[in-house]
Amino acid sequence: MATAMASNNSNFTPKEMMKQAEKYAIGKASKPTRTTISLAITAGVFIGLAFVFYITVTTGGSNMSWGINRLFGGLAFSLGLILVVICGGELFTSTVLSSIARANKHITSGKMLTTWLKVYFGNFLGAMLLLALVSMASLYQLDGGQWGLNALNIAQHKLHHQPMEAFALGILCNLLVCLAIWMTFCSNNMMTKMAMMVLPVAMFVSTGFEHSVANMFMVPLGITIQNIAPESFWLGLGVSPEQYADLNIHNFIFANLIPVTLGNIVGGGVLVGLSYWAIFSSPKEHHATATIITPDFSNTTALTKDNTMLQENLLVNDHMRPATTTLLPGMPVAEALDILIKEGLSGAPVLSSDQRLVGFFSIHDTLVDLWCNDYMPEAEDKVQDLMRHEIQTVSPENSILEVAEYMCIDKNILYPVSSGGIATQLTTLSLNERARTMVVNRPHCYPVVKDDQLVGIISRNDIIKAVRPVYGNLVSVAGIKDDQKKAEIA
Repeated sequence: MATAMASNNSNFTPKEMMKQAEKYAIGKASKPTRTTISLAITAGVFIGLAFVFYITVTTGGSNMSWGINRLFGGLAFSLGLILVVICGGELFTSTVLSSIARANKHITSGKMLTTWLKVYFGNFLGAMLLLALVSMASLYQLDGGQWGLNALNIAQHKLHHQPMEAFALGILCNLLVCLAIWMTFCSNNMMTKMAMMVLPVAMFVSTGFEHSVANMFMVPLGITIQNIAPESFWLGLGVSPEQYADLNIHNFIFANLIPVTLGNIVGGGVLVGLSYWAIFSSPKEHHATATIITPDFSNTTALTKDNTMLQENLLVNDHMRPATTTLLPGMPVAEALDILIKEGLSGAPVLSSDQRLVGFFSIHDTLVDLWCNDYMPEAEDKVQDLMRHEIQTVSPENSILEVAEYMCIDKNILYPVSSGGIATQLTTLSLNERARTMVVNRPHCYPVVKDDQLVGIISRNDIIKAVRPVYGNLVSVAGIKDDQKKAEIA
């Protein structure tokens, strides 16, 4: 029988963490462009805020040892990654983990690179947005200008690396960032995730490793201060703006941003993502097994004695159809749609070459993808690019009536009450009227799984065929009663 999804407090083994990482990697490339860029802008702002926090914490810390001062700054900077993970954001340095989805052939190389570019562009926009706000607020004047001087020194230091040094520092940085993200896959508890991320981030920041998105904010901040700070700022600090003449866009791009970005890709996408994929994936595991979600039938309506007998006699096993129509992950979307149209199906299970259930491809998801891409899909799209990896399945031993109720009745909508039993919505509609007008967002077709193997498929049409005799019996009973009444009258 299919197993239920892990609970919110579950802890995962390294092998199970790999499965979480695979879903994470697929999710990176499956969002609409507008959503991806919007979340990337958000992440760019979050990382920029983390650097603002870092500058504030480390300014005026000359009385402390070099290491302790930077440690406090690193701990402050960890706020950025915490905000990205908890509040939601698309960060380029973690998006490179989508290399796992490419290795599993869930996405194409073009899809992966396009996703990276969208996120990178969005992160830059977010960094520039925060830079404008920080400049307007004149934060560089804090502590008599020491805040701005600290920012200038940090930005200038980032431009003095040799290309190979910047590349290596970028590798080391994203090795730690992606390890921090990877550790969050061990639990669904948000407090645990937050605690996991602090020390890896604090280490890379305090040691001076290079993060491309952080530098999108930090170096332009130094360039901006060097260009807009008034003469009083420089006189108060006793320094000359010519000391920071090397803070310019050309040096930023070629001496820092390009080599650091390349290093981030290697550190996160290769040393973390592909390394763990190579460790935990066997040659037969190019496609992650689908996450199976078992519908909860424990809350089905109590039945009368007669209906209980009906329920016991109407099992999925007796009315399911053989899963004769299945798709392959690498099949072109056009070919899969032709098969569904020919067979008159709304969707079909996706099996790997070794007959593992790895997804479910549906016409609905195809239409959604078309809308997201302005009805101009990529010609090279495969089934694996659109299929769902979390699948609701049923067991052969489930009752037809349980599945029918799950398809069309949602108790949370039908009985809108809080966990304390207090009504959250008032209505004058009767129970039957509420049931008839509710909209339930649940599949109309379910793979039937036994012992982790696909054994059949059951749809709404199969269920209505199974219960159709109920109407026939009622008509026969009504006819008998009518005949009895006519006989009495005669």
